[in-house]
Amino acid sequence: MLTRRCFVAVALLAGISPALAETAAPADPAAILTAIYTRAAKGKGDGGAAFVIENKAAKAKYLSKALVALWAKADAHTPKGDVGPVDFDPVTNSQEPDVKSFKVDAEKMEADKAIVAVTITGHRNDRKPADLIVRYDFVREAGSWRIDDIRGSSDGEAWSIRKMLTDSLKS
Repeated sequence: MLTRRCFVAVALLAGISPALAETAAPADPAAILTAIYTRAAKGKGDGGAAFVIENKAAKAKYLSKALVALWAKADAHTPKGDVGPVDFDPVTNSQEPDVKSFKVDAEKMEADKAIVAVTITGHRNDRKPADLIVRYDFVREAGSWRIDDIRGSSDGEAWSIRKMLTDSLKS
């Protein structure tokens, strides 16, 4: 059985300084992910990108309204003292973030939705090739792009943030 603790997402910021990333809103999904993974790759690449989901304001900045609402519902459903339904960094797809470099590829771009893949190269080489790709589903809301789901695999098993949150409400 695949556990959430096996996942650690590592890849969001790509080429903007943290100060600029906080003020500038990139215009398209690829630019958003490039900025996120650039920040995640700074230094030894072990800082991760949990800043995207660290609080309500961050979630509102990066995530769709529907995903923010689902996440809040799942968090409210989590017993006090327990770890929430997402206990890893979905951006880096790892418990121990490791981003040396990354490649952003817009796989599908439409007027109101997009799918962008990020391929992560780490300092370590201990992960399966499929586990190094994280896909982002974007939606356009009020003229801005927002992440509506993050998908990847861990040890070859597929995962989705939206599915994890939805499944947590069933228990």
